Amino acid sequence: MRDLKIPEQRHPEKARKPDNAQPKKPSWIRVKAPGGAGYAATARIMRENKLVTVCEEAGCPNVGECWSQGHATMMIMGEVCTRACTFCNIATGKPPEALDAFEPGRVADAVAKLGLKHVVITSVDRDDINDGGAEHFAQTIRAVRHRSPDTTIEILTPDFIRCDPAVLEQIVEARPDVFNHNLETVPGLYPEVRPGARYFHSLRLLQRVKELDPSMFTKSGIMVGLGEDRQSVIQVMEDMRAADIDFLTIGQYLQPTPKHHAVDRFVHPDEFAAYEKSAYGKGFLMVSASPLTRSSYHAGDDFARLRAARNKKLGLG
Repeated sequence: MRDLKIPEQRHPEKARKPDNAQPKKPSWIRVKAPGGAGYAATARIMRENKLVTVCEEAGCPNVGECWSQGHATMMIMGEVCTRACTFCNIATGKPPEALDAFEPGRVADAVAKLGLKHVVITSVDRDDINDGGAEHFAQTIRAVRHRSPDTTIEILTPDFIRCDPAVLEQIVEARPDVFNHNLETVPGLYPEVRPGARYFHSLRLLQRVKELDPSMFTKSGIMVGLGEDRQSVIQVMEDMRAADIDFLTIGQYLQPTPKHHAVDRFVHPDEFAAYEKSAYGKGFLMVSASPLTRSSYHAGDDFARLRAARNKKLGLG
């Protein structure tokens, strides 16, 4: 696992910020420390293929459970992000190198070695590249599809906000099974939490995917506990449905270090259950809402339920 302290070289924009208190986690948010043979085997495959995972870089609380089952979320295009979101523990700054042309093949090799039936591939933001890494995503999708044709592919992309809108077509034409882009939080918190992004741009990105390929599943997620209120979360749900998003995830924000955005509160599991009920009432095909929900947590099982929900809606069984 990465060291979750903040050395100045990892988060230079946060290094001089005052510390935010980190409240004690309630019982429902605690998880076991990672370990065991399955965890070690997954780690070995990641190292042998020289791959970065968001599980480690973002300090995901579910890494022990997922890796013990051979599930890992690949993070392509390096380990340094050009954005500086205040919730995220991925290293920020100027990426030190160009994209690795051999990375798509290594991802495909790892997927095959792990025997994944469903894989989630994400990335850092690369605002230093003209297409934001869109073609690299497409190459990775094609490489996995060639090596493991029965594996379903879910991508979690940046917003490509500084790119020609046409770059999105490169990814859609590669035909991932799920196109995910997280809104992360409610619009009123964007200036503080996600300062390099724009809420309605992200919504439009997901809406455009549906316009390009109506059969492609779209997915997005937010965190709660950042300072939002219930009505703002409900409004995000309505905005997502207006953009025809199929799958919503809602999870508890966990503060990686004292320099990151403070946890406003720990949302009780009963509130997550209420959000899930509201979301299904608004027409989402699939909803995952719990304190430990993350974009790729149980993604394979959730994809099977998502596909079944669509088939049921279409009367296909």
